[in-house]
Amino acid sequence: MGILTGKCGVVFGVANKRSIAWAIAQAWHQAGARLVFTYQGERLKDNVHQLAETFGADTLILPCDVTRDEDIQSVFAQAGQAFGSISLVLHSVAFAPREALEGDFVSTSREAFRVAHDVSAYSLVAIAREAAPLMTDGGSIVAMTYYGAEKVVPKYNVMGVAKASLEACTRYLAYDLGPRKIRVNCISAGPVNTLAARGIAGFSEMLKIYEARAPLKRNVVPEELGATATFLASDGAAAITGQVLYVDGGYQIMGM
Repeated sequence: MGILTGKCGVVFGVANKRSIAWAIAQAWHQAGARLVFTYQGERLKDNVHQLAETFGADTLILPCDVTRDEDIQSVFAQAGQAFGSISLVLHSVAFAPREALEGDFVSTSREAFRVAHDVSAYSLVAIAREAAPLMTDGGSIVAMTYYGAEKVVPKYNVMGVAKASLEACTRYLAYDLGPRKIRVNCISAGPVNTLAARGIAGFSEMLKIYEARAPLKRNVVPEELGATATFLASDGAAAITGQVLYVDGGYQIMGM
């Protein structure tokens, strides 16, 4: 019996086998949870199906563009039909136009700012709103963030500002949903070699800096993020909400 046995959840953000969302989904599955997966667009459909079906041929896999409220509503309507109620949600979704990550932050266009915040931050609010009615016995919503929300990370630009918004949304959602025994937390992960991360200019240098300066003198691995997310999803974290948990080898504590 795993610590999540009997719990059901919805996972947003799996793109491929290197995704942080996939590492967390595997950990939740191994802990006993039953999961629904979403994918964004036809380009990712085959990848997500191939991965999710390793959990069973009957695994529910649904399309979802998180900028469309009707897509999010459809996902939770079908999750409710499949499970009756849910206990878990993973939000591992972020996007900003490439040009907004390549230049100076001051050059960020109004449209790039809007898109980054809509996809990366507001989507958590929209997802929580639809998930909450299905969390009839409480639950845990986990979102992925990064240190660029707190300190300047060159070339992270508008994504850092959007992640700061995500973290603020987490706190306000935790306040709103707390009386319903729904907890909302963020994991702030150190850099992980995902496909999305490779799109950040200077990412390989970032890995070297973390390894050199973090107290643990190494980078984190996806399995460690899975373990943290499993803890946050479990009853062991029943009194933790509205928090940002840093899983970065201790890098966040360093001043120099």
